[in-house]
Amino acid sequence: MSEYLLRAALDAAGHGWHVFPLRPGAKPPALHGETSCPGTGECAAGHRKWEQRATTDPDRIRAAWSRAPFNVGIATGPSGLLVVDLDVPKDKGSADAPGGAATFRALCERTGHAVPDTYRVRTASGGMHLYYTAPDGVRLANTAGTVARSVDTRAWGGYVVAAGSITPAGDYEALCAPVAAPLPPWLQTILQPAPKPTQTPSKSVAGQSRRYADVALANETRNVAAAQQGSREGSLFRAARALGRFVAWGDLPRHLVEQALQEAGQAAGLSAAECRSTVRSALDWSITHNTGRRQAA
Repeated sequence: MSEYLLRAALDAAGHGWHVFPLRPGAKPPALHGETSCPGTGECAAGHRKWEQRATTDPDRIRAAWSRAPFNVGIATGPSGLLVVDLDVPKDKGSADAPGGAATFRALCERTGHAVPDTYRVRTASGGMHLYYTAPDGVRLANTAGTVARSVDTRAWGGYVVAAGSITPAGDYEALCAPVAAPLPPWLQTILQPAPKPTQTPSKSVAGQSRRYADVALANETRNVAAAQQGSREGSLFRAARALGRFVAWGDLPRHLVEQALQEAGQAAGLSAAECRSTVRSALDWSITHNTGRRQAA
């Protein structure tokens, strides 16, 4: 098994994709976190996260996978990739809801484009990862639901489980030759909309509220990332509810809050699916219940 997974890691690295170990039979990173960093080796000058430690070096890969049958993670940002994640409905009550593949196909039809052909990986849950090369000089971030319902993307700050990895729910399987096509321009436009012209707030309170929102976002994400086992999901839920009011008031864009909380929750040890579900539910509630900004006395 270790030899099989080592080959999967080397195959991914052979295409210029930066890999790092995931826990055996699972999807979270197998590397130490900041709180348990020994401050030696790669971390001698300071803690290095999984995105910084991902590599294409065959010697480092062989050394890492000689220790255990690690699954294979691909750090999408350093690899120059934008991966479209087409989810399948996870709740039993949503059996009739369209999955990510259907909603993405419908989006392509509405925009007058065919579904872009590229390297694909079938996920353990039955979903699909579509790999695209990101444009040079463009730093794309992760998104959750920005493209379409049940359609997420992974770029800088994100990773995907590579083909060949094995979980109790199933294997990750490559469905075609490993050649990632360039990201279609129309899809890049959705992921990276043109910046809006800067407008001067009509009242000083608007600027003060935005500054307060930025501070709140930093504090809440820091609290979530530092949450201990047993309180992680609750911390994430409370943070999303607290930040939802700033989304409702227009002080913070929803995609920015979702991305920040998603990354903080995963850094704390929650799964990507747990983070998405918790954040979306809490934000939906908070936005619905905070339609009017409270005026300062």
